[in-house]
Amino acid sequence: MPENQHNSSNDNKLVDFEKRCRQHGLKITPQRVAVYKTLVGMDTHPTAEEVCQKVRDEISNISLDTVNRTLHTLSEIGAAFVVEGTGQPRRFDGGLEDHQHFLCMKCGKVIDFHHKPFDNIDIPDELKGQFKILRKTVYLEGLCGMCMHIENKSIIE
Repeated sequence: MPENQHNSSNDNKLVDFEKRCRQHGLKITPQRVAVYKTLVGMDTHPTAEEVCQKVRDEISNISLDTVNRTLHTLSEIGAAFVVEGTGQPRRFDGGLEDHQHFLCMKCGKVIDFHHKPFDNIDIPDELKGQFKILRKTVYLEGLCGMCMHIENKSIIE
């Protein structure tokens, strides 16, 4: 992606973030902005600790508790998501576009993918009316290509 297009995309995300904060009556603090920008700037699905380490480059005295609470707040207002079901420390995703997740059960890497039919999963009739569905997610588990390669290599040797 060209640099100016990437910057424009990040600017749009920041505008959306600020709008969400105002809609929920939240102040747009330097700490919130730093945590949000760090999260959306990461290619991975980081833990609160990983986000905190990067945010400390900008705000050296920010606490892990502040980062953790901020990430949960971002999730509550729809500016980020918690990647559920990894069985590891809670991980976060700043990508709001339609996508799904694949977890490698060996190395723990979470990989984004997009399969359009998963965007419109039907809710079973027996659940309709009993629950308010806020979000539908697809989460797949298996071995990533690198771990499969390592596993196959060790079988051959």
